Amino acid sequence: MELFKLGCKLFKYHTFSDFVSDFKIESTDLIITNQFIYDPIIKESNANCNVIFQERYGNGEPSDEMMNGILNESKKYDFKRIIAVGGGTVIDIAKILVLKDIVDVKDAFERKVPLIKDKALIAVPTTCGTGTEVTNISIAEIKSKKTKMGLAVPELFPDAAVLIPEFLKNLPYKFYMYSSIDALIHACESYLSPKANVYTKLYAVKAIETILDIYINMKKFGEEYRFERLEDVLIASNCAGIAFSNTGVGAVHALSYPMGGNYHVPHGLSNYLFFTEIFKLYTKKNPSGTIKELNRILSGILGCESSDVYDRLEILLGKLLQKGKLSSYGMKEREIEEFAKSVITNQQRLLANNYVPLSDKEIETIYRILL
Repeated sequence: MELFKLGCKLFKYHTFSDFVSDFKIESTDLIITNQFIYDPIIKESNANCNVIFQERYGNGEPSDEMMNGILNESKKYDFKRIIAVGGGTVIDIAKILVLKDIVDVKDAFERKVPLIKDKALIAVPTTCGTGTEVTNISIAEIKSKKTKMGLAVPELFPDAAVLIPEFLKNLPYKFYMYSSIDALIHACESYLSPKANVYTKLYAVKAIETILDIYINMKKFGEEYRFERLEDVLIASNCAGIAFSNTGVGAVHALSYPMGGNYHVPHGLSNYLFFTEIFKLYTKKNPSGTIKELNRILSGILGCESSDVYDRLEILLGKLLQKGKLSSYGMKEREIEEFAKSVITNQQRLLANNYVPLSDKEIETIYRILL
């Protein structure tokens, strides 16, 4: 029984220029990034290679249409390595581009074509949440299905994950919070996964402790405090990614996908909408299992009783990032059953990792409570 796997090598540099020098970036490399990342940091490194800017093919989180546009442009270049410098969107797109002879990325997500890796991938995260730099998962909105789909196969593991805290200096507060909350949820869902073990829990707990300590200090000293802990939060996000790359995530992500697919709610925010409500239900359904351990860890960090952890967590997170009801983002009551059915139909990969099974009626109830 396999307990733990890290699918890539880890590197850390002070600057992008240090990385370019050490990795010997050259004309046979292709960088995929954003203009707003390229201009202040990448440009000055004088990396001698071709560059594709993701936003020229659409804004927001990745879709099959966006991926296909970038896939077609990439075919103009002769390259051996892809360097993905960006958030989850850029890195998830790059993962699909390493596959051989893909014409329509939807076919890859639906596994209708052979998945053969023929390019090397170097992932450089510029946010502090997705953990995708160490996972074998790519997520995209499939426009025709009006939901997100995930592809998780060994071929998608990056060959190298490169941590450069320099990139977080320009990350706006809102996106810092979206991504770091996402990392916190990755760690919590990983801890409760049926696939969790002593090794994955070590990484999950490290991520939880670090992120919540940063949040507690941000509440005390203000949002500027985050700049004192950029390397810490980047490593915490990476630890959470390592944890869930081995265990998967569960219902929080599964229920959030229709909100992202239909109303384009940012991924971290969408997960935040469902986080504590689902964990409260987990506690109610099986209070004596692994969630008892997690609640004890959270109560120690938050300084409260285990029975109060999710209320206290809501208060802490709410001080740092406000959220609304699902209806405030566009969801309608008539969509409750439709969204629940979509989750059951399209997200079994995630639901298989739930702490306890959730029925379609329980999923509908969560949507109804949060509407």
